[in-house]
Amino acid sequence: MSTPRLEIHLDRLHHNALTLVTRLARRGIAITAVSKAILGLPEIVHTWAAAGVSSIGDARVETLEALARQGITLPMVLIRAPLLSQVDRVVAVAGISLNSEPETIRRLAAAAQRQGRRHGVVLMVELGDRREGLLPRDLDAAAALTLQCPALELVGLGTNLGCQHGVVPDGINMAALSALAVGLEARFRIHLGLVSGGNSANLSWLEHAQTTGRINHLRLGEALLLGREPLARRPIASLHTNAFQLVAEVIEARVKPSRPLGERGRTSFDQIPLLEADAGEHQRALLAIGIQDVDPAGLRPPAGLRILGASSDHLVVERPAKPLELGEEVTFGLDYSALLRAMTSPFVQRHFCAGTEPTRPTGPLSQVTPRSPGAALTREAALHRRRAAATPS
Repeated sequence: MSTPRLEIHLDRLHHNALTLVTRLARRGIAITAVSKAILGLPEIVHTWAAAGVSSIGDARVETLEALARQGITLPMVLIRAPLLSQVDRVVAVAGISLNSEPETIRRLAAAAQRQGRRHGVVLMVELGDRREGLLPRDLDAAAALTLQCPALELVGLGTNLGCQHGVVPDGINMAALSALAVGLEARFRIHLGLVSGGNSANLSWLEHAQTTGRINHLRLGEALLLGREPLARRPIASLHTNAFQLVAEVIEARVKPSRPLGERGRTSFDQIPLLEADAGEHQRALLAIGIQDVDPAGLRPPAGLRILGASSDHLVVERPAKPLELGEEVTFGLDYSALLRAMTSPFVQRHFCAGTEPTRPTGPLSQVTPRSPGAALTREAALHRRRAAATPS
């Protein structure tokens, strides 16, 4: 079998999604499954759909377009603010987009009017992580603008934490988001069907929260894929953390001196490597995978194996207890960064492991119906089904 390759276990991914859908449904929270780390791989998206996620989200309109071509009929959510140059494409494929710029909202309105569509807008608000979002004082103006556009629907309010500065979602900032939603509804006499509290980083808050307030929606990627919460990389109870494994092949295994010889400068990636103590001659092996294919810092090596360094197309490792052999395959676990880059590389093959097809859920879990995050996604689901039925095969 060719290497390097990602081994993908769809049964484990189905279990993760079904577990989270069920667990969050009990708190009145629905899930948008974020596909950006897997480049919208349709086999995984279909697995998520079978597990009951409410919609599919991605940061790139190109991925949403590819999913539509693959026959995905779940509602599509663009989770990064639309590019002005892509508003027509966004409206054509996504029922909802997350927004913070008034000019982008105006351009979306014009595009939706040209296409005879109604596009859903979630206004993003900045609550501390200092990435995207309106400041709370600017929220009313953006809401008024959206409500003035007949081709747009103000479907909700959202925030994002944990990604830029690692700000932890907690009772304070989640209560602030709920209060902003309630205040907006009162001032404009509207109902916001979707109040999106954030991403996988919110799961730790949710685990201990006595009340969720108006939060009824999360955008999950890492938790679904890797079974971990991103703030401390802590495994989530009952989830699989090994749905993905990266396999690389040994292309050289030779005994060499441990210390470099000659004057030293920066490496090919502008790093100044640490000079380790001289350990004499020992085996170091080269694997046929590198920084072009994966984030080496995000690899989890098997017990007894140590990563010594990486260049664009080599990973340098050692295994003192049992020297590696030419042609041997080495299997690594991955974190989110490593998975993202490995999925992006055209040189990493994807292999679905035997016996991983998800089965239809049975028993108590299958009898739990997730509560909708509001009419917004329900309407979008119906709209997408109608569009799919009207599209000639």
